[in-house]
Amino acid sequence: MRHGTRIACTAALLLTLTTAPAATASATADTTHVDGRLPSGATYMMDVPTTWNGTVLLFSHGYTSGPANPAQDAPDDATKTLLLQQGYALIGSSYATTGWAVTDAVPDQLATLEAFITRFGQASRTLAWGRSYGGLVTTAIAERHPDAIDGSLSMCGLVHGGVANWNNTLDPVFALKTLLGSDVPLVNLPSQQAATDAANTLTAKVDSAQSTTEGRARIALAAALHNIPVWNAPTQTRPAATDWGAQQANQYDAVKGLLKIAAFNRRQEAEVRAGGNMSWNTGVDYARLLGKSSVRKEVTELYKKAGLSLTKDLAALNRAPRIKADQNAVSWMSSTSSFTGKLAKPQLSIHTIGDPLVPVQTESALRRAVTAAGSAPLLRQAYVDNAGHCTFSPAEQLAALHTLEDRLTTGSWQGTDPASLNARATAADPTTPARYVSYRPTPYLRPYDLAHPADRR
Repeated sequence: MRHGTRIACTAALLLTLTTAPAATASATADTTHVDGRLPSGATYMMDVPTTWNGTVLLFSHGYTSGPANPAQDAPDDATKTLLLQQGYALIGSSYATTGWAVTDAVPDQLATLEAFITRFGQASRTLAWGRSYGGLVTTAIAERHPDAIDGSLSMCGLVHGGVANWNNTLDPVFALKTLLGSDVPLVNLPSQQAATDAANTLTAKVDSAQSTTEGRARIALAAALHNIPVWNAPTQTRPAATDWGAQQANQYDAVKGLLKIAAFNRRQEAEVRAGGNMSWNTGVDYARLLGKSSVRKEVTELYKKAGLSLTKDLAALNRAPRIKADQNAVSWMSSTSSFTGKLAKPQLSIHTIGDPLVPVQTESALRRAVTAAGSAPLLRQAYVDNAGHCTFSPAEQLAALHTLEDRLTTGSWQGTDPASLNARATAADPTTPARYVSYRPTPYLRPYDLAHPADRR
């Protein structure tokens, strides 16, 4: 496999670093463990079983806000143990920086792969996999460096890309600010403290609104603009199809989580990288967006119960002063973090249906891009009937990996239906759930990819 000049130079430098104090190795009777540091400053880790089966799994971890920034080579300890028992070599880096670090993550992951090859030799098969933000990193590797891997697996990934992510994160907070009455800044946040202050202020508004029927209806409208599902955490009771109150109560928790995690603090960090605000709602028709939302029925029912006019609130959103993007920031986010949809190697993408942070509709955005690029035969998507972000069992993750491996071995996709995936999951680990289901996500509300020139601004 061939890589770019930067990666080759990095690998050469690694030859000198592997004997330095920053790189350590330890071994058990069954596994060799290696810790090291890349020239970028990122750390890496490798676990290689004595009976290595020849396949290396390059794991890209999710978003890390810092200051802690450990390397990871598997999604969880239980899955890691099972994979090592099956003979897989596991590797992964920390990324040189925390936050929206795709420009560091991709080269650091490739450099980790080169370090592995230098130490252990060429793998017979290399699979890139990752979850959450690591799904974005994995998909970036798959599109930009297909010669480095044989296939990829994205789990609960931001496969809609960066511009779409930040646009769709803007919409619910814009609705909350407008309808609940607040003057908090939503973009161009000058510092993490300013972001925290804005998040706390708007969260307090949401908490107050939750005590009234009118407020609950408006929170549900904001949630609908992000496609926040009505069952979105494993600790929640799954509400009945027409239990609008229970559905909204579940969304209320997720809306507060969005405010506390992504909408302000993570946005501020990403804005610093992009050099400005990379999202906009100029020209957005919020009535049209709601009409495409997966939870629009709940919103209409709650508005009826509250005696509010949904038409008037949507008109208020459409009249409110809009937010314009910094075009240089959009260009940066687009070039670093959005996708062409062009796959050269097979990719499997899996998602829980009740994900509040990276809603399952991101898979519709991925499908849109890949179809437009002519790569649809290389993509398969599968869905797990569970609530929460990245709440896969070890069995479900192993089933996905084995299904991807079968695609590489046979040259065609086989057993991607729920029954086959569940049978494979149970065989891989009968102690944890197998919950794949037939599912078709609704459209992503504000897609943006490089396969559709009309998306660009």
